[in-house]
Amino acid sequence: EIMPSLVGSEMCIRDRKKVANLDAYREQLKEMERRFGKMLRQLPSKAEIANLLTDISHTRAAAGLDEELFQPLGEVTRDFYAEVPSRMIVVGNYHQLATFISGISSMPRIVTVHNVNITPTGKGKAKGNEKTSSLRMTLIAKTYRYLDESDFAEVEGQ
Repeated sequence: EIMPSLVGSEMCIRDRKKVANLDAYREQLKEMERRFGKMLRQLPSKAEIANLLTDISHTRAAAGLDEELFQPLGEVTRDFYAEVPSRMIVVGNYHQLATFISGISSMPRIVTVHNVNITPTGKGKAKGNEKTSSLRMTLIAKTYRYLDESDFAEVEGQ
């Protein structure tokens, strides 16, 4: 009879420890929810996507690049977000390409760059006594947006 009471006491001690840690767990959960909310705010809504694509185009122009192509591609739905990719082809010198990529990376919204390919155009511009080579950069710029209730309703309706 000693053994069952020991087992019961052990279980009671474990349960007390869990209860004692409950407040800490609740605080940890609140912190995780706060961080998740902060990350979600970095994802634009459906309505903000057009503005973000315009911001990317303005960043390209501010870097002094010529645009050969800006082609939004189909949205790709993931668990709780959607990828919004756009294919881009821009032309400029190395410094302008780097300025553009740096500008994209410093945007307040999340934009990632994929499948980058840089090739010489065979053309150059005279700048003082130097000739700068013109480069063509092809890339896929992806931004992300969170899925709202209407997106989930559309998926369920299909």
